[in-house]
Amino acid sequence: MFEQLGLIGCGLMGGSFALALKKAGLVKRVVGYSKSPSTTEKALNLGVIDVEAPSALLAVSGADIVLVAVPVAATDSTFKAIRHLLNSKTLLMDVGSTKRDVIDAARRNLGNNLGTFVPAHPIAGKERAGVEHADPELYRGRQVILTPIERTQTTQLKQAEAVWQALGSQVRMMSPDAHDAAFAAVSHLPHLLAFAYMNGLAAQPQLAQFLSLAGPGFRDFTRIAASDPKVWRDIFSANKDELLTQIAAFRDALQAFEQNLAKNQPEEITRLIAQASSARATWQPPQS
Repeated sequence: MFEQLGLIGCGLMGGSFALALKKAGLVKRVVGYSKSPSTTEKALNLGVIDVEAPSALLAVSGADIVLVAVPVAATDSTFKAIRHLLNSKTLLMDVGSTKRDVIDAARRNLGNNLGTFVPAHPIAGKERAGVEHADPELYRGRQVILTPIERTQTTQLKQAEAVWQALGSQVRMMSPDAHDAAFAAVSHLPHLLAFAYMNGLAAQPQLAQFLSLAGPGFRDFTRIAASDPKVWRDIFSANKDELLTQIAAFRDALQAFEQNLAKNQPEEITRLIAQASSARATWQPPQS
């Protein structure tokens, strides 16, 4: 049981974490802060937080668990703002989709309290952002990746693992480098492709006609193209090198299809499709 959660960023991810802690009986009070006062007020009215803090620093005051749920580009300034009220017993976590840049920001700003920080990435979300979409069940049955560093304290790491497990999450440990390489492949590139595909479609004069004929395949492929632009801009920038590596790999695969179509080589096209189908068939989603 935690006495107080200091929540910095009262949107979908942070709001869902607060609601989940409350539902599980793991926290007595939630003090929240968001850069947008209207967001914090909405979180208060919805019962996501109990107290509205006027600053990130004051959200941390008295908290024994702190969650930073801001866009990854804002992590550096957030850590700088809260560092003076952290202590060696605080559990500090984030929910960022990239880890090396977040850890670099922690190293720059947290000083002697760097060991309290347990970098975390819950593999969960919705297409629609905002605290009004917060859900106490958002993390249940989902994977949460923890990427501890050499100075992460054992006490905080065990606490972090226990908290996420209590929320119904499946906890995995990875190095920050392995995390960023993997998620460039399975998350960041798919989002970029969905955005690029929709832009390519939207640039054509037949867009309305095409969309009128779209079915389930289009729906499934483009669902993530409705994601928050600023959030994904920051993720792409933070993980640029790994994402560029994945773009190059995709470009090679796309060119193989393009070249074989141009040469009218149906057998080779069949081989490429079968190769993809076989690779996809080996994947099994994590069990809830």
